[in-house]
Amino acid sequence: MAVSSSAPAIIFAVTVVTLLAVSSVKLPFHPRDLLPLLPRQLSWPLLDSLNSAVDLLPTYIGAASIKNDAVEWKGSCFYENKAWLELNNKSGSEFGGGTLHIKVEKAHSWTCMDIYVFVTPYRVTWDWYFVSREHTMEFSAWEGKAEYEYVKQKGVSIFLMEAGMVGTLRALWDVFPLFTNTGWGENSNIAFLEKHMGANFYARPQPWVTNITTDEIHSGDMLAISKIRGRWGGFETMEKWVSGAYAGHTAVCLRDSDGKLWVGESGNENEKGEDVIAVLPWEEWWEFEQTKDDANPHIALLPLHPDYRAKFNVTAAWEYARSMDGKPYGYHNLIFSWIDTISGNYPPPLDAHLVASVMTGLDLPDVLVEVEKRGSSFDELLAVPEQDDWIYSDGKSTSCIAFILEMYKEGGLFDPISSSIQVTEFTIKDAYMLKFFENNASRLPTWCNDNDNVKLPYCQILGKYRMELPGYNTMEPYPHMNEHCPSLPPKYHRPKNC
Repeated sequence: MAVSSSAPAIIFAVTVVTLLAVSSVKLPFHPRDLLPLLPRQLSWPLLDSLNSAVDLLPTYIGAASIKNDAVEWKGSCFYENKAWLELNNKSGSEFGGGTLHIKVEKAHSWTCMDIYVFVTPYRVTWDWYFVSREHTMEFSAWEGKAEYEYVKQKGVSIFLMEAGMVGTLRALWDVFPLFTNTGWGENSNIAFLEKHMGANFYARPQPWVTNITTDEIHSGDMLAISKIRGRWGGFETMEKWVSGAYAGHTAVCLRDSDGKLWVGESGNENEKGEDVIAVLPWEEWWEFEQTKDDANPHIALLPLHPDYRAKFNVTAAWEYARSMDGKPYGYHNLIFSWIDTISGNYPPPLDAHLVASVMTGLDLPDVLVEVEKRGSSFDELLAVPEQDDWIYSDGKSTSCIAFILEMYKEGGLFDPISSSIQVTEFTIKDAYMLKFFENNASRLPTWCNDNDNVKLPYCQILGKYRMELPGYNTMEPYPHMNEHCPSLPPKYHRPKNC
């Protein structure tokens, strides 16, 4: 009988899979560590079953501090670990530096390793450990008095990449295509959302562009947008996953006193490549989305209900829109609108410590230090309801949905409870769930879903896949809405009146 050239690899693969299944066997290596040695067509499906893009996120272990005993934990490779911090001044600098000691022992195999990330409000660094012994991480000099005081009180935060080297590299490979402007990237975004949110992507009949007559579009009608490839596609996929929204961007329609149709949008890229708030003629905006937006946008028009359209003060909405034109996109409210609770908004392994480490890169370290000085914690700060009148260091700014809902608020749609509504606490999902929109299919524009055999309660006007908006148009506004709502995947359960 002839034996193919791939037979040895197949036999090796079967052996590895068998060893993976026999968890009670003590081996000098872990079978998972051998998977990268297999041919790609054999190893990657196995790695896919063991790892995912979420494995790229580190898990908070604890903080090594001079004030406490050594922090101890079980790692992915080494099962007994401890770390402690020592302050010193080997560099002779004004505030000195320090040495982080990490002792790792009892590896589960000879071939594994653990990867760690070390964070203060002023720096992020990393290292990996392959050998059982005491290792050190040197901080030659603190970044001034603020970091010195912080480390003296709180120590250095330690994060573990639980997937190990192979899992982390595989996760990087899963995450990388999310942000690429390729068919591979688009398929990766779709696969991520299907796996982690349970989203569906059903193809619509062609043509995928609706022949719109704009006379049936009115001031206040919302545009829900979902992008699934390129930079914005990857960003929106992450946003959807953590918030539970099935759209990643929004804009709003406005008519001026002459009847001309415009689109207000926070997150429009200007000539300098900056994401800003802009008010654009409909024709310009719509042509760009059809012909120049390479993120494969899917767009749905959400018409206001006639009662809310009659209530909407278009003059006040225009006044607000003009006051914000050209201001920066509100990345700040994006974070605060997502996080409403101490722990109920973080999909594992995300937590407040990891968000804090990211904010270190957003030039906000002084915020972290000041919070600790006041006896609070960063997770408590994030859960504080954001106020609509907060002004950040770069001035007043809003996320895409906060910009629209502030317009609704100025236009009277939240009356008589507008004083108890903070729109910067709303996610995109919270917005399209508001019971502000048309609920009678006979009043939708005549061209609404004209080419689709599935009649949605809103009008999808662009995109290959049918847009889902679970919970659309179901929730009446109430005081302090969305100020304390959890949002954990995949069900994103929402308690009543949170």
